Order: sequence, then C-alpha cells, then structure tokens
Amino acid sequence: MKIIELDKKVLKRNDEIAEENRKALKQKGIYVFNLLSSPGAGKTSILERIIQRLKGRVDIGVIVGDVQTDNDAKRINKYKIQTVQIITNGACHLDSKMVKNAIKKIDLNNVKVLFIENVGNLVCPSNFDLGEDVRIVIMSTTEGDDKPLKYPPMFYSADVMIINKIDLLPHLSCNVDEIKNNALKINPNLKIFETSAVKGTGIDGLCDWIMDKIKK
Repeated sequence: MKIIELDKKVLKRNDEIAEENRKALKQKGIYVFNLLSSPGAGKTSILERIIQRLKGRVDIGVIVGDVQTDNDAKRINKYKIQTVQIITNGACHLDSKMVKNAIKKIDLNNVKVLFIENVGNLVCPSNFDLGEDVRIVIMSTTEGDDKPLKYPPMFYSADVMIINKIDLLPHLSCNVDEIKNNALKINPNLKIFETSAVKGTGIDGLCDWIMDKIKK
C-alpha cells in the first residue's frame, strides 16, 4: 500500500508540472506532440521525414529523450532546428519536470510546433503526462498484430497510432487490419496512419493532419 501511495504522489506532482508546461506553451501558441513507441519502431525516422516536409512551413522545436547517447538528437540536429537532448541515465521514460527544464533551453518565440521524442518504451511513458496536446504511439509491422492488446494503457492513452514499416508487409505474416481492430478495441477514438519512414509512404497525409491540428 505504501508503494501505491508513493506512486500516486509522484504522478500527482508530475501532472501538476505537466499542466504548467501546457499552459506556458499554449500562451506562446505552441502545439506539442509526444511521440512514443517501443525501441526500433521508427520514431526518429518518422520525425526526420516530418521535419523534411514541414521545415520552412512552420517553426519546429524538438526534445529528444534517450536512456543513453545523443545519437538521435544528432540525427535531428542536422536539419538545423532547435533540438534539446534529455539523457535519462537509465530511467525508462521522460517526466514533466525533465521537459520543463528542457523547454528553458528553447527559444519559444521561434517555435510553433514542438515534438517530444520519448524514450523507447510502451509501459512507463503511458503514465506520464508531459504537457502535450497530442500523444502519438508508433508501432511497426514487425512487432506483431497483438501489440495493442499486450500494452493497453499506452494505446488507451494515445490520440493517434502510426503503423510504420508497411514496406515490409510482403515479407511478414503481419495483418494490418488485425492491428487496427485490436487497437480500436482498446481505444475506439484512435486516429490511425500507415507509414513507411524508409519509402516515405503515408508521411504526406500525416503532415497534412499535423498542419491542420496546428492551425485550429
């Protein structure tokens, strides 16, 4: 019981800071997307594709979370946009305080959309609000049709699901319709995109949707 109470206190404080983040970013007119997935699903590759299409149309900022190394941040930084790396040193998720500290390193006057690339994990990050407007969970066709059923809190808490690596479908036994059905059993309100970060398939539609969300 004591552990449960401690968890409640930690999450309560996290939610309070998340709301502070949300209000501060909203005052600046910044729209925030939290990208989540298991390791290797393609978060960084999809983010690179998004940046390639949206840079020049909207001012972008990126916060990258990783357990170790700044490899992903280096990939994003080559596009010459504001990028802040958070290294968690073993923690399996970002929390709102980490994001609050990272935001201080960004010139918010020159950002319209902020992408937060969370740590690769489908368990812990689902519990931590960071102050985002939209939560996007990315899964790949290589992970199995039943992924949403194995990690229901993540898919329940998400607003959007991206099914990535559809270019590999000819080589897999994966059934995309089954993935969708399983995800929609958990969260009937999920908006779903199918993409290939390698081929660029589906990225234009995803970017159009992002731009529509920013304009609202």
